Amino acid sequence: MAGMSENAPRTNLPELSVSELSHQLKRSIEEQFSYVRVRGEISGFKRHSSGHLYFALKDADALIDAVCWRGQAGRLSIRPEDGMEVVATGRLTTYPGRSKYQIVVESLELAGEGALLKLLEDRRRKLLAEGLFDPERKRRLPFLPQVIGVVTSPTGAVIRDILHRLSDRFPRHVLVWPVAVQGETAAAQVAAAIRGFNAIPPDGPVPRPDVLIVARGGGSLEDLWAFNEEVVVRAAAESRIPLISAVGHETDTTLIDFAADVRAPTPTAAAELAVPVRGDLIQRVGEVGGRAWSALSARLRHSRAEVEGLGRGLPDPASLLRTKEQFLDDRTERLANAAAKLVPDRAQRLDALAGRLRHPREVVREAATRTLNLADRLARAATHAVRAHGVVFERAAARLDDRSLREAVRLGRREAAQQGERLRTAADARLERASQLLALRGQLLDGLSYERALERGFVLVRDAAGHPVTRRAATRPGQHLSLRFADGELAVQAEGKAAPRPATPTQGSLL
Repeated sequence: MAGMSENAPRTNLPELSVSELSHQLKRSIEEQFSYVRVRGEISGFKRHSSGHLYFALKDADALIDAVCWRGQAGRLSIRPEDGMEVVATGRLTTYPGRSKYQIVVESLELAGEGALLKLLEDRRRKLLAEGLFDPERKRRLPFLPQVIGVVTSPTGAVIRDILHRLSDRFPRHVLVWPVAVQGETAAAQVAAAIRGFNAIPPDGPVPRPDVLIVARGGGSLEDLWAFNEEVVVRAAAESRIPLISAVGHETDTTLIDFAADVRAPTPTAAAELAVPVRGDLIQRVGEVGGRAWSALSARLRHSRAEVEGLGRGLPDPASLLRTKEQFLDDRTERLANAAAKLVPDRAQRLDALAGRLRHPREVVREAATRTLNLADRLARAATHAVRAHGVVFERAAARLDDRSLREAVRLGRREAAQQGERLRTAADARLERASQLLALRGQLLDGLSYERALERGFVLVRDAAGHPVTRRAATRPGQHLSLRFADGELAVQAEGKAAPRPATPTQGSLL
């Protein structure tokens, strides 16, 4: 081996370690490709828990890894997705740990406006099919909201234009929810702001808005892309508070415009849609008040003329009263004459009726005569009946002999014996039923006896006079008591204080 190393060809190339070679390659690539723009399709997109973005850019023949650090990821104008064709701008570098080269992305944009519009149209059709843009979902704006919620950037000219326009038309209480209106985090912030306004309780310490305005100034399609994200569109469609979309200029259209209840061409126009003009309202109120006063005055004049016309058609009240007074005098005079004539007429009629009546003594004598006649007839009928029955009895006795008498006596004795036997049988049965009832009631009485309760473990407590004690409150300290058990009595003496209230019966005491 030693001979072979002596005969090996010598070279002037320096000997490098793996790390040295990797660092030289990294320096060379970064110097030659310090800033590049690469077009390709995003593949294998992944957002790490650290916030960094990892993905690959590929075309039909090659693939290059890409990374976007966390600080730069929040400033991207679009949200990366798999299959999206983009142009990435950044620096080319290597990763020595795996001998790979990659591009560190500083910005992303869609590869051509046509691709962006195609993505936008595909998303619009998807959300339209879900019903998020249905006209039935849209709500009417309140005529004069008390509180207006604005979702926009707090530092741009948009919020100043909205506040200035509201102040000119009709000053209202405005709540501003500051959000980013461009960049990767803009969509999530706008959606959170819409849902946050809806989550405010109606009677809470913070007033709940009556209408929302989501506003942003004009810009390119990439600048306004946050308002095309699904999370923003769904939040706008779910809002229970009427929402005005004011994103971009009049010619700009975003998907939030379709989901909002009203679309305004500009943020200033959104303020005009939110409130009416205070001066116009005052003028209109004055005009309506004047018209109401004119209508009321005309109505009063018409009513007065109508009353006067009706009054002319009425007769003179004094004349009506004089006619009624004359009618009353006539009826009074006729009543007096009728009364004077009625009494003699009634007296004459009474005399005629009295002449037709019979005298009471005559009526009594006639009734007495009828009574005497009836009594005489009744006496004669009774005498005749007695005589007829006597003859019948005498004939029956004549036909009765000694033999018939003995037979009748024998039959009477037999019937008497039978009646006596039935009487004894009925008496025995009644006595047996009475005995059974007495035994049953004796068993019931024995079961309800306090002695049976004593056998089950209860105790009868009595005082010195032999009266039962049924409550602890009825005792006093030192009182002599007797306890009756099932097998005898025991004398005891009460101790302690009397209970303030009756104790609950427990096993071992009989109440």
